[in-house]
Amino acid sequence: MERLIEFATQHYYLVGAWVLTLLILLATEKRKAGKSVTPAEATRLINKESGVVLDIRTRKEWDTGRITSAHHIPLADLDRRLSELDKFKDKPVIVVCNLGQAAGTAAKKLKAAGFQQVVRLSGGMTEWKGQNMPIIK
Repeated sequence: MERLIEFATQHYYLVGAWVLTLLILLATEKRKAGKSVTPAEATRLINKESGVVLDIRTRKEWDTGRITSAHHIPLADLDRRLSELDKFKDKPVIVVCNLGQAAGTAAKKLKAAGFQQVVRLSGGMTEWKGQNMPIIK
């Protein structure tokens, strides 16, 4: 640990460049993944704008509870089954995963496939359940 601190103090410009590069990378990846919405905003999109929920969790996670009328396509199958979602290209698509992290990958794939309004559920199903939003089993 002492050597790390010694390196950082002697080469502060390298450490600073590394931190700046990391921050730029994180900001770029977040922007590519698209906007995230809270459970309340997702509910508004579903109810007012006919938003479509795409749940990308595994079957085991899906069976623990899901958002009403969600479409289930596990992330591992998304490339193969993307055509099932073509009819929703003009509607808001809310991508849901377990914690809100994997949804970014799916959102990028949907945007690349021509979906215009793709958002991620911030905090995923964990946040949805944490806010006591309705789920079905």
